[in-house]
Amino acid sequence: MKVKVANSSSRKTREKIQKAFAILMKEKQSLNKITVTDLVKKADITRGSFYTHYDNIYEVAKELQDETLQILVKDINQLRKIEYVPLYFDTIFQYLRENEEIYSMILSSSEPLLFTDTMSKFMCEHLKDILTSHQAIPQLDLKITLFIDGCISLVVKHFKKEIPYSLEDIKENMKETFTILFLRNIEM
Repeated sequence: MKVKVANSSSRKTREKIQKAFAILMKEKQSLNKITVTDLVKKADITRGSFYTHYDNIYEVAKELQDETLQILVKDINQLRKIEYVPLYFDTIFQYLRENEEIYSMILSSSEPLLFTDTMSKFMCEHLKDILTSHQAIPQLDLKITLFIDGCISLVVKHFKKEIPYSLEDIKENMKETFTILFLRNIEM
């Protein structure tokens, strides 16, 4: 991946590229169908400008995924107690609301797995770390996977407009379900 230049012009160009990428994901429904030519036209930039920032389309996808994971990592490291997990959901959903336009386009494509698989593995691993420090929960791995994959699926369905629920509705139900599955039987 290219070195990220921190100046304002460079950030704006990267944002244009990412937004154009998200639009093309929605339009073409597949990462493999997006070309650099499509992207530079949609972003209204030159090929040289694209190649200043990225080597290929896959790097744009990876950067968007990495930015999302950075948000998750930044705040998940503050979770030392299980009762803070519902507050962590607030942070995640605030980020999704702030970036709703771009995630709506990306996750409404036919390839949301590009983002969701990595996110699911990351969140399951960290939730397991937090929960195993408390008393044993029967079939913990299964419950965590069911919970995280179900939550991610609901978020994707929200952005695909397949369900009538808002991000706030999903977040509040996640918190309630987390409490039922994991907090009710744990002594804190």
